[in-house]
Amino acid sequence: MKINANFANLKPSYLFRDIAQKTAEYKAAHPETDIIKMGIGDVTLPLCKAAVTAMEKAVAEMGNKETFHGYPEAFGESFLLEAISNYYKKEMGVRLDTNEICVTCGAKEDVSNILDIFSADNTVLIPDPVYPVYYDTNVMDGRKINFISSNESNSFLPLPDENTKGDIIYLCSPNNPTGAAYTRDQLKIWVDFALSHDAVILYDAAYEIFVSDPDCPRSIFEIEGAEKCAVEFCSFSKTAGFTGTRCGYTVIPSELSFDNTSLLSLWKRRQSTKFNGVAYIIQRGAAAVLSDEGVKQIRENINYYRTNTANMMNTFDKLNIKYYGGKNSPYIWLKCPNNMKSWEFFDLLLTKCGVVGTPGEGFGVNGEGFFRLSGFGDVNRTLEALQRIQKLFE
Repeated sequence: MKINANFANLKPSYLFRDIAQKTAEYKAAHPETDIIKMGIGDVTLPLCKAAVTAMEKAVAEMGNKETFHGYPEAFGESFLLEAISNYYKKEMGVRLDTNEICVTCGAKEDVSNILDIFSADNTVLIPDPVYPVYYDTNVMDGRKINFISSNESNSFLPLPDENTKGDIIYLCSPNNPTGAAYTRDQLKIWVDFALSHDAVILYDAAYEIFVSDPDCPRSIFEIEGAEKCAVEFCSFSKTAGFTGTRCGYTVIPSELSFDNTSLLSLWKRRQSTKFNGVAYIIQRGAAAVLSDEGVKQIRENINYYRTNTANMMNTFDKLNIKYYGGKNSPYIWLKCPNNMKSWEFFDLLLTKCGVVGTPGEGFGVNGEGFFRLSGFGDVNRTLEALQRIQKLFE
């Protein structure tokens, strides 16, 4: 018996586990410290009323023989597929056939599971810095990985050139960790590149609801030609606070094919074999989120988180600390002051302010010297954290 030797090429531990461990060790040594966590991108507000009401009703159905539901539909219940399709039409002007949508447990799972339908011989193109899952899951499969540099010179929005090579292209907009969001013209460059190089774009739109700039698309399918080269992943985790209930979806256009084979058919074949569907109760809650009342309620939550990023931007403007993100994203990507390294800045904030963030180095080589702060916290606690930081650097 042999194990998958590719795992030996991974870093010994996952970034966020390292952060949790260092934080726990410091807290154990300094139990009096009031630690404010602004590192991990978990939400803090409860589910909206529309979702809770729908799930409560669904729970009652599951407790009654006449309305009990067994295995869910493999690719999503019709009521949720229709709700997602309507959401895209109303919010983004994008028309999706319900057959092109597959409901899953979340975007993190999908951006890795989708690799099952692609050959390990493909070369993967990943921006650096990047969400670790894109890189790690391809290392696990033994694929060759090329990086495209995401840095200050391109405002952390890299574009392809004559030296760019990749069969599978990962894009995330608004970006995690940098918070940068592509414009329509920039995304069109990527779409044209993929079409001309017979490549597929894996587009992570988990933070689409945070986009406020009308020139920045919320879906790659707002770009002409994307239906022939792109797969889109979205999630209810950040959109509606489903981090603890898990629900997302993948959109694969019916006309997207390679080697005369439909990617949608391959994905559905993969899902029907390896996945048994999202729980009926959760799907009812997700559908309620996308109702008119549900969208209104979740936008109130999004505005709450936007208050945090606005307060962060105001603070760093006062301190003359350079940053990216915030406007179209729940993340602030700040340049570590005084030329500090990422983990050095992490230690400074933890020990001097009791504030935990995410060192940019953990997202890639170009993340060194940068630091990610999340806007998903409590407003008052975030203000407290910012006051501590301001005192440290004034």
